[in-house]
Amino acid sequence: MMNNRTVERATLGGLLLLTLGACSLPAVILGTVFVKGLPAIDWAFLTRESRDFGAGGGIFYQTLGTLTLMIGAAAVSLPIALGATLFQTEFLDSKPIKQVLRLLMYSLNSVPTIIFGLIGYMFFGVLLQTGVSWLTGTLILAVMILPTMQMSLLEAIESLPLRYREAGRAMGLSAWQEIKSIVVPQSFFGIVTGTLLGLARAGGETAAIMFTATVFSGVRLPSSWTDPVTTLQTHILVLAQEAVNPQALTNAWGAGLVLLALVFVLILGSLALRARWPMEAER
Repeated sequence: MMNNRTVERATLGGLLLLTLGACSLPAVILGTVFVKGLPAIDWAFLTRESRDFGAGGGIFYQTLGTLTLMIGAAAVSLPIALGATLFQTEFLDSKPIKQVLRLLMYSLNSVPTIIFGLIGYMFFGVLLQTGVSWLTGTLILAVMILPTMQMSLLEAIESLPLRYREAGRAMGLSAWQEIKSIVVPQSFFGIVTGTLLGLARAGGETAAIMFTATVFSGVRLPSSWTDPVTTLQTHILVLAQEAVNPQALTNAWGAGLVLLALVFVLILGSLALRARWPMEAER
């Protein structure tokens, strides 16, 4: 019969193997994208428009289209997330209602992206007649990243020590003055990190914008609210499925590396800000 020390060592070894397996898979994926995509990366690839249906040229307008949707989604979602969070934390006293709202927020975060795309297109594209356009994609992405941003803001505001609010009340501040002078400034890092994480999620979405906001080729920059855009996500998807030219596949890997780099920059930026400005509860 094995003694407790042997069981402990076996358990530790099993946990170590599971950890190495969990870490190695993302490392293999990232390494593959880097190795296959790096040969396509040069100044011309980043600054020229695509040619021959992606087999030649670069990804300049695809990158701009992706950034347009990401920044637009964050600009729409941030005021809504901040307002909803302030209402929950500063004005809503009912704990059961708070729990229901939190549950709805988590549930919204778990909805499949294709459902966002379908319902979003029916509402924005058909009912509001925005069609297949960058505006439709922006609004759909804004709804998608709303839970991510709101959870980050909620965590930051709820971590504020009670003494901050007590000091504001002792000074005779009204609820809005307290929000303006204490809550929002002390939660600034949460606003920034939540926005960056929301941008990162928006940058990784394909299904929700594939048939609501993007086309593969034939457009550059939108000139009106109802114009579509071309994005890195759609560019990669089409090239990976249909390309028979080795150069086109190399361009698809290069576009994937650029998209991955954009997402990583946003995630690392949020982690750097989190490390520099920790929550009050962590100090």
